[in-house]
Amino acid sequence: MSVRIETVVLDSQGMSAWISQDRGVLAMIKVFHSMGAGLVIGANTIVEISHAKANTARLNWVLSQVRIEPVTEHAARASAALLKRAGLHGHKYAIDATVAEMALRQPGPVAMLTSDIDDMAKLCGDRVRLIAI
Repeated sequence: MSVRIETVVLDSQGMSAWISQDRGVLAMIKVFHSMGAGLVIGANTIVEISHAKANTARLNWVLSQVRIEPVTEHAARASAALLKRAGLHGHKYAIDATVAEMALRQPGPVAMLTSDIDDMAKLCGDRVRLIAI
């Protein structure tokens, strides 16, 4: 039995792996695309993945393939509440919290490609299927 995924959220590592053409991530993206899942990132993920050595053309192409969700005041307040409930705080978790908050409000079922399973599990609970990369 295959699991249907409606929305796939990529954190910065998920996006970085896609940009660098990681074979495993490319295979997953292909499967998600074939099932019609939407690919989503938070706007602040763009800041995390942009650096001097980034392939700008590849970055722009990958960004054109995803829906980019803004980080609004409401989203920031909801992210802060997630951090508080999870017992986390500080800049180390701030962007993770905004990614988790954004994932929690997407059409489900939702999966997330992430390198940070532990913290995302604390923030998302069992409402988002976490896929380690």
